[in-house]
Amino acid sequence: MDDPHVVGVVGSLRSRSRTRVVVRTALEGADTAGATTELLDLREYDLPPLNPDVDDQGDGAAFRSAIRDADAVILGTPMYHGSCSGVLKNALDHCGFEEFEGVTVGLVAVAGGSFPITALEHLRSVCRALDAWVLPYQAAVPRAGSTIDGGSITDRDLRERVETLGDRVVAYRSIEPEPSTFESDQNKGA
Repeated sequence: MDDPHVVGVVGSLRSRSRTRVVVRTALEGADTAGATTELLDLREYDLPPLNPDVDDQGDGAAFRSAIRDADAVILGTPMYHGSCSGVLKNALDHCGFEEFEGVTVGLVAVAGGSFPITALEHLRSVCRALDAWVLPYQAAVPRAGSTIDGGSITDRDLRERVETLGDRVVAYRSIEPEPSTFESDQNKGA
Protein backbone atom coordinates (compact mmCIF):
# COMPACT_ATOMS: atom_id res chain seq x y z
CA MET A 1 0.00 0.00 0.00
CA ASP A 2 1.31 3.45 -0.90
CA ASP A 3 1.99 6.07 1.73
CA PRO A 4 -1.08 8.21 2.37
CA HIS A 5 -0.98 11.70 0.88
CA VAL A 6 -2.08 14.62 3.08
CA VAL A 7 -2.57 18.16 1.83
CA GLY A 8 -2.68 21.20 4.08
CA VAL A 9 -4.58 24.25 2.85
CA VAL A 10 -3.44 27.65 4.18
CA GLY A 11 -6.44 29.96 4.40
CA SER A 12 -4.36 33.12 4.81
CA LEU A 13 -2.80 35.40 2.21
CA ARG A 14 -0.35 37.15 4.56
CA SER A 15 3.28 36.82 3.57
CA ARG A 16 4.26 36.14 7.22
CA SER A 17 1.19 34.12 8.04
CA ARG A 18 1.06 32.38 11.39
CA THR A 19 -1.60 30.09 9.93
CA ARG A 20 0.97 28.90 7.37
CA VAL A 21 3.38 28.06 10.22
CA VAL A 22 0.68 26.08 11.98
CA VAL A 23 -0.41 24.16 8.86
CA ARG A 24 3.23 23.29 8.14
CA THR A 25 3.57 22.01 11.70
CA ALA A 26 0.47 19.83 11.29
CA LEU A 27 1.94 18.49 8.04
CA GLU A 28 5.15 17.65 9.94
CA GLY A 29 3.01 15.51 12.23
CA ALA A 30 1.48 13.78 9.18
CA ASP A 31 4.95 13.24 7.73
CA THR A 32 6.14 11.68 10.98
CA ALA A 33 3.10 9.38 10.84
CA GLY A 34 4.24 8.12 7.42
CA ALA A 35 2.37 10.35 4.97
CA THR A 36 3.61 12.30 2.01
CA THR A 37 2.54 15.91 2.42
CA GLU A 38 1.85 18.95 0.31
CA LEU A 39 1.16 22.54 1.32
CA LEU A 40 -1.55 24.23 -0.75
CA ASP A 41 -0.92 27.94 -0.29
CA LEU A 42 -3.91 29.93 -1.51
CA ARG A 43 -1.55 32.78 -2.46
CA GLU A 44 -0.42 30.55 -5.33
CA TYR A 45 -3.91 29.97 -6.78
CA ASP A 46 -6.04 32.36 -8.80
CA LEU A 47 -9.43 31.65 -7.25
CA PRO A 48 -11.80 34.52 -8.04
CA PRO A 49 -15.04 34.76 -6.07
CA LEU A 50 -17.01 31.74 -7.19
CA ASN A 51 -19.52 32.40 -9.94
CA PRO A 52 -21.48 29.16 -10.45
CA ASP A 53 -22.52 30.33 -13.93
CA VAL A 54 -18.90 30.24 -15.14
CA ASP A 55 -17.08 26.95 -15.66
CA ASP A 56 -13.43 26.52 -14.61
CA GLN A 57 -12.74 29.91 -13.11
CA GLY A 58 -9.07 30.71 -12.63
CA ASP A 59 -7.14 27.87 -11.01
CA GLY A 60 -10.27 26.17 -9.68
CA ALA A 61 -9.63 22.95 -11.62
CA ALA A 62 -6.02 22.72 -10.38
CA PHE A 63 -7.09 23.34 -6.78
CA ARG A 64 -9.86 20.74 -6.98
CA SER A 65 -7.44 18.23 -8.48
CA ALA A 66 -4.96 18.74 -5.63
CA ILE A 67 -7.72 18.15 -3.08
CA ARG A 68 -9.02 15.05 -4.94
CA ASP A 69 -5.50 13.57 -5.01
CA ALA A 70 -5.30 13.70 -1.20
CA ASP A 71 -6.16 10.88 1.17
CA ALA A 72 -6.77 13.44 3.92
CA VAL A 73 -6.90 17.23 4.17
CA ILE A 74 -5.86 19.70 6.85
CA LEU A 75 -7.61 23.07 6.65
CA GLY A 76 -6.01 26.02 8.42
CA THR A 77 -7.68 29.37 8.90
CA PRO A 78 -7.01 32.58 10.72
CA MET A 79 -10.00 33.81 12.69
CA TYR A 80 -11.49 36.87 11.06
CA HIS A 81 -14.46 38.48 12.82
CA GLY A 82 -15.31 35.26 14.62
CA SER A 83 -15.23 33.03 11.54
CA CYS A 84 -12.95 31.39 8.99
CA SER A 85 -11.24 33.50 6.36
CA GLY A 86 -13.15 34.48 3.26
CA VAL A 87 -10.31 33.27 1.05
CA LEU A 88 -10.56 29.75 2.51
CA LYS A 89 -14.35 29.71 2.29
CA ASN A 90 -14.11 30.80 -1.36
CA ALA A 91 -11.59 28.03 -2.09
CA LEU A 92 -13.98 25.50 -0.55
CA ASP A 93 -16.82 26.99 -2.62
CA HIS A 94 -14.80 26.04 -5.72
CA CYS A 95 -14.97 22.42 -4.49
CA GLY A 96 -17.84 20.04 -3.97
CA PHE A 97 -18.79 16.51 -2.96
CA GLU A 98 -16.41 15.02 -5.52
CA GLU A 99 -13.47 16.49 -3.61
CA PHE A 100 -14.66 16.06 -0.02
CA GLU A 101 -17.29 13.35 0.33
CA GLY A 102 -15.95 10.73 2.75
CA VAL A 103 -12.55 12.45 3.02
CA THR A 104 -10.98 12.84 6.45
CA VAL A 105 -10.44 16.51 7.30
CA GLY A 106 -8.51 18.00 10.22
CA LEU A 107 -9.12 21.59 11.30
CA VAL A 108 -6.84 24.20 12.80
CA ALA A 109 -7.62 27.85 13.51
CA VAL A 110 -5.27 30.64 14.55
CA ALA A 111 -6.15 33.82 16.43
CA GLY A 112 -4.28 36.85 17.63
CA GLY A 113 -6.59 36.93 20.65
CA SER A 114 -8.49 34.29 22.54
CA PHE A 115 -9.50 30.84 21.34
CA PRO A 116 -10.76 30.75 17.72
CA ILE A 117 -13.52 28.26 18.51
CA THR A 118 -16.21 29.89 16.34
CA ALA A 119 -13.90 29.78 13.30
CA LEU A 120 -13.47 26.05 13.88
CA GLU A 121 -17.22 25.56 14.32
CA HIS A 122 -18.02 27.42 11.09
CA LEU A 123 -15.38 25.51 9.15
CA ARG A 124 -16.66 22.22 10.60
CA SER A 125 -20.17 23.07 9.37
CA VAL A 126 -18.93 23.80 5.85
CA CYS A 127 -16.98 20.53 5.73
CA ARG A 128 -19.91 18.53 7.04
CA ALA A 129 -22.14 20.10 4.36
CA LEU A 130 -19.62 18.69 1.84
CA ASP A 131 -20.01 15.24 3.48
CA ALA A 132 -16.41 15.23 4.69
CA TRP A 133 -15.47 13.18 7.72
CA VAL A 134 -14.26 15.92 10.08
CA LEU A 135 -12.04 14.75 12.92
CA PRO A 136 -13.40 15.46 16.39
CA TYR A 137 -9.81 16.34 17.34
CA GLN A 138 -8.95 19.88 16.29
CA ALA A 139 -6.30 22.46 17.12
CA ALA A 140 -6.93 26.01 18.25
CA VAL A 141 -4.00 28.41 18.42
CA PRO A 142 -4.87 31.45 20.54
CA ARG A 143 -2.59 34.46 21.11
CA ALA A 144 -0.50 33.45 18.11
CA GLY A 145 1.72 36.51 18.43
CA SER A 146 3.14 35.13 21.67
CA THR A 147 3.28 31.43 20.68
CA ILE A 148 4.70 31.63 17.15
CA ASP A 149 8.08 33.16 16.51
CA GLY A 150 10.64 32.83 13.73
CA GLY A 151 8.49 30.49 11.68
CA SER A 152 7.80 27.95 14.43
CA ILE A 153 5.48 27.31 17.35
CA THR A 154 7.43 28.11 20.51
CA ASP A 155 4.96 26.64 23.02
CA ARG A 156 5.88 22.95 23.28
CA ASP A 157 2.42 21.71 24.35
CA LEU A 158 0.73 23.66 21.57
CA ARG A 159 3.23 22.41 18.98
CA GLU A 160 2.55 18.84 20.13
CA ARG A 161 -1.22 19.37 19.82
CA VAL A 162 -0.84 20.65 16.24
CA GLU A 163 1.51 17.79 15.30
CA THR A 164 -1.01 15.35 16.79
CA LEU A 165 -3.63 16.75 14.43
CA GLY A 166 -1.38 15.72 11.52
CA ASP A 167 -0.89 12.30 13.07
CA ARG A 168 -4.65 11.85 13.51
CA VAL A 169 -5.54 12.69 9.90
CA VAL A 170 -3.16 9.92 8.85
CA ALA A 171 -4.50 7.46 11.43
CA TYR A 172 -8.14 8.07 10.45
CA ARG A 173 -7.67 8.73 6.73
CA SER A 174 -9.74 5.76 5.64
CA ILE A 175 -12.87 5.88 7.75
CA GLU A 176 -15.38 3.70 5.98
CA PRO A 177 -19.01 4.85 5.93
CA GLU A 178 -21.48 2.73 7.81
CA PRO A 179 -23.68 0.51 5.67
CA SER A 180 -26.96 2.02 4.63
CA THR A 181 -29.82 1.67 7.09
CA PHE A 182 -33.54 2.18 6.77
CA GLU A 183 -33.21 5.43 8.70
CA SER A 184 -30.44 6.78 6.46
CA ASP A 185 -32.50 6.03 3.36
CA GLN A 186 -35.45 7.95 4.85
CA ASN A 187 -33.42 10.97 5.95
CA LYS A 188 -32.05 12.39 2.70
CA GLY A 189 -29.61 15.24 3.09
CA ALA A 190 -29.04 14.77 6.81
